[in-house]
Amino acid sequence: MRLDKYLQVSRLIKRRTSAKEACLAGRVQINGKIAKAGSEVKEGDEITLTWGKRLIKVKVAQVPLRNVPAAQAKTLYQLLEERTIGTEE
Repeated sequence: MRLDKYLQVSRLIKRRTSAKEACLAGRVQINGKIAKAGSEVKEGDEITLTWGKRLIKVKVAQVPLRNVPAAQAKTLYQLLEERTIGTEE
């Protein structure tokens, strides 16, 4: 599954276009490397997402074949880290 689609299906980012924009801006990494929106996501990959003032790091638990209900979205990944990025003065 494409990275931008996975981010939308897993509800890490609400819209696929927003996910694509985040990838173009270099805010998404797969296994420590900056990823393009069309990069393939596999089980076991670690995705790091910098979105607004949040940094989210997840491990892909499963890649669905199509959209899943919102209640199941959190089962698609394991949250490794989530923190707020503070402004440095």
